[in-house]
Amino acid sequence: MLRAGDARVGLAHEVVVVENLSRAQIIQYAGASGDFSPQHVDEVWSVRIGGSPTVFAHGMLTMGLTGAMLTDWLGADALQTFGVQFRAPVWPGDTLRARATITAVERTDAGTIVALDVETRNADDDVVASGTATARARP
Repeated sequence: MLRAGDARVGLAHEVVVVENLSRAQIIQYAGASGDFSPQHVDEVWSVRIGGSPTVFAHGMLTMGLTGAMLTDWLGADALQTFGVQFRAPVWPGDTLRARATITAVERTDAGTIVALDVETRNADDDVVASGTATARARP
């Protein structure tokens, strides 16, 4: 857990957020989110109509995995803002690692706020999501 006294520009935290993403995990996310769009759940549609080599993960699944890295490091209630842009598809079998790097630290009487750059990459080192976040560091 990040503590205010340890917060400094350049400090980074990186973890593997999923290894060998399975089709079952993609389907489970579809069920949890209610998003059964065919590019995520229908192999035939994805290949023949969508032009993809197979189904691919929901962008919000990637964002959720990345967000879990942030809340595990910063604390479940510390995150104040979080947004990403999806850069590349996430395929079944992908392993993803997410990294957050502190870009600014603001120490106030009310506490320490950190700004972060966030990036998630696949095993080929392609960026699949990138964005920013802000959080309150623990005292």
